[in-house]
Amino acid sequence: MSHINVASNAVAPTCTWEQLRQDAATFAVKERALASMLHAMILDRKSFGDALANHLAEKVSTSDFKALHVREVFQEVYNADPSIIEAATADMRAVRERDPAAKSCLQVFLYFKGFLAIQTHRLAHALYNSGREMFAYYLQSRSSELFSVDIHPAAKLGKGLMFDHATGIVMGETASVGDDCSILHAVTLGGTGKEHEDRHPKVGKGVLIGAGAKILGNIAIGDFARIAAGSVVLDPVAEKCTVAGVPAKPVSGTCCDKPAEEMNQTLSS
Repeated sequence: MSHINVASNAVAPTCTWEQLRQDAATFAVKERALASMLHAMILDRKSFGDALANHLAEKVSTSDFKALHVREVFQEVYNADPSIIEAATADMRAVRERDPAAKSCLQVFLYFKGFLAIQTHRLAHALYNSGREMFAYYLQSRSSELFSVDIHPAAKLGKGLMFDHATGIVMGETASVGDDCSILHAVTLGGTGKEHEDRHPKVGKGVLIGAGAKILGNIAIGDFARIAAGSVVLDPVAEKCTVAGVPAKPVSGTCCDKPAEEMNQTLSS
């Protein structure tokens, strides 16, 4: 389903592997300096999973941990669980549809660090759950260094997510985020002290979390809730409720049906 970008009144094409290849082919002609890169990263790749594994491996590799070896592990993860690629496709589509700064699927795939940080976490989470904790921690560390996003490998993320700008996002070990959420920069899903058990927030589906919001403790954020920028949330938030302030309190008369998709961060509606 196409999405109308309100800022430009243009129809944003749904992001698929075919659309990504079409974007790459277009820009390979339009910007010749990028042609070799676009062929190596996308046009000469067999599938979206192949392209994504290669792209992320090149990003997170170091002189001591070569991209070739990292790529092989990533491809193994994708082959073992194709749902991770399905989630990545949904994430790319979410960014393209919700962010007016996203002009193409190619731009999202190559350069949006929120998208790249989420995909790095998905791999870390799979490796963590399969008993490869040290590899998972390596990816967490590299994501923090490269993208300024620090998510514990055990944290659970749904699909169709957008991290807008992403810088400074932190999520603890027992945090979870549902499908179709939008989270802006400098958001923390943290604990309240030194608890060692289930101690981090559980965010429902379709939630919008504004820039700089801090959600602390093992509390539930209901589906389609909206957290205003700069809020400190210490208590559970009801479904379709808007909260704001320090500490955050419900704001009456400000519900919206799909806040994460609408991206309306004003409290007047």
